[in-house]
Amino acid sequence: VRHACIAAAMSLGLGLVVNFTIILIFHRVRPYELGITHLIVPRSVDWSFPSDHATAAFAIAGPFLSALGAVRRWTYTTLAVLVSLSRVYVGTHYFGDVAGGALTGLAASAAVGALYVRDSKFDRFVTAIF
Repeated sequence: VRHACIAAAMSLGLGLVVNFTIILIFHRVRPYELGITHLIVPRSVDWSFPSDHATAAFAIAGPFLSALGAVRRWTYTTLAVLVSLSRVYVGTHYFGDVAGGALTGLAASAAVGALYVRDSKFDRFVTAIF
């Protein structure tokens, strides 16, 4: 589980870096600014696509999906989906924004999973610290 926690932190960092890069390229206006939704949380200051919350939820859940039992996998996946859909519900994102964020989070998780190998020298070093 320690390996999965460290991989989740790495995935989160990578996913948010990718999001910040995407936001520099795509400037999608939030739905409440166009009058499509009624905002029930404070306004955001950045662009809508992709959703940082969805990216974070799926980037954190990703490493745990292979490290836990079936019940916990479904729990993590369900929570990530609920966090993502809540962003649509509160009026800050379109569904495409959270879908893009989920894909970014899962891609970051897959990249970290491919590069951060369990029981490697680097893994033993990092897990010894934490």
